[in-house]
Amino acid sequence: MSIRIFITGGTFDKEYNELNGQLFFKDTHLNDLLEMGRNKVSVEIRTLMMLDSLEMTDEDRALIVHQCNQCAESQIVITHGTDTMENTARVLAENNINKTIILTGAMIPIKFGSSDGLFNLGSALAFAQSLPVGVYVAMNGRYFTWDNVRKNKLSGIFEELK
Repeated sequence: MSIRIFITGGTFDKEYNELNGQLFFKDTHLNDLLEMGRNKVSVEIRTLMMLDSLEMTDEDRALIVHQCNQCAESQIVITHGTDTMENTARVLAENNINKTIILTGAMIPIKFGSSDGLFNLGSALAFAQSLPVGVYVAMNGRYFTWDNVRKNKLSGIFEELK
């Protein structure tokens, strides 16, 4: 069976406007990344939203929960902004979805060329296939359970709470 990938936005999919220096959303880069990574895993992709995670609302998170519950796949990867990734992971876990759900993102936009996003996506796909049912965050080659992760805003990495 395929892995379901839900796109929600975040730095992962941001574009850079060279004229004014602002980041913005246009289209997802997910298909390009899967091709660049030579992905051979069967995936089903659906864009739910294109938001900076700081703008994500309770209603947006409810939509993510609903889509995870409704999809046929039991392995799910969600691309998400890193600033509130652990909040969405908590909401998903609180809803007791009997699937393996991996949230991942990027600290640097894919369009910058030196992004961590390609590596994080590949790791998330691998973790989705190998971890048991539960909700996880996958960043920088590591995975964390939903209740034992935080983004360290000083170092720019995800780390365990305990």
